[in-house]
Amino acid sequence: MPATDTTRGPAGTAVLPALRFENVVKRFGDHTVLDGLNFEVAKGERVTLIGPSGSGKTTILRLVMTLEHLTDGFIYVDGDPLTHELRGGRRVERRPKDVARLTTKIGMVFQQFNLFPNMTVLENITEAPVHVLGRSKGEAERRARELLDQVGLADKAHAHPTRLSGGQQQRVAIARALAMDPEILLLDEVTSALDPELVGEVLGVLRDVARSTDITMLIVTHEMQFAAEVSDRVLMFDQGRIVEDAPPGVMFSDPGEERTQAFLQAVL
Repeated sequence: MPATDTTRGPAGTAVLPALRFENVVKRFGDHTVLDGLNFEVAKGERVTLIGPSGSGKTTILRLVMTLEHLTDGFIYVDGDPLTHELRGGRRVERRPKDVARLTTKIGMVFQQFNLFPNMTVLENITEAPVHVLGRSKGEAERRARELLDQVGLADKAHAHPTRLSGGQQQRVAIARALAMDPEILLLDEVTSALDPELVGEVLGVLRDVARSTDITMLIVTHEMQFAAEVSDRVLMFDQGRIVEDAPPGVMFSDPGEERTQAFLQAVL
């Protein structure tokens, strides 16, 4: 299928969006969570999804990670159909190896840290680069130590996750995601499982990642100040649809939709 709409780069070359959702539908039984969802995320763009619990935000991230099965529609990564494509006029599933090739471009940090308790911090970070990307152990460990230094945990390489605070575990999870050198980073309520005093340290690391890299980010969060600081665009979701799409300066100071106004009044 011809992939997607494009924008133009500095030299007039076509630049495909990092992510595109085309008529995406997701149902759980008789319950429709997403119904005809359409939006794009440009390369290097930071887009935050806000809205009440149950509005479909996390489902979007899980569909991109192929942790949930797409009911209908298409998701594109760099213009390539992720899990389904049109072939002979029919919507068909892509081959697992094609899906796997695209998902190596995507990293995700979850609400829960999902670290392997029987492995050290260093082993948690190097496991996937070695076994999925085929990197040598030495190369993977060098990169892991660089990332541990970046997230402020250089001295915890040989500790086990159970000996770390929740904030430290989440910082390890961020380093683990970055170790795969993803082009796209998905962040799913990464501070929701933390005690309030630990939230700042994790958000500080993510602010640094946003400032110092060109990774495309799709973020689900209830931390509105964080969303305002790192986002290029903010999308307000309600009942599986986009209610409003605006830059953070507009979304948080002068939202145009009554539903957005009511939601922000409740959470700010």
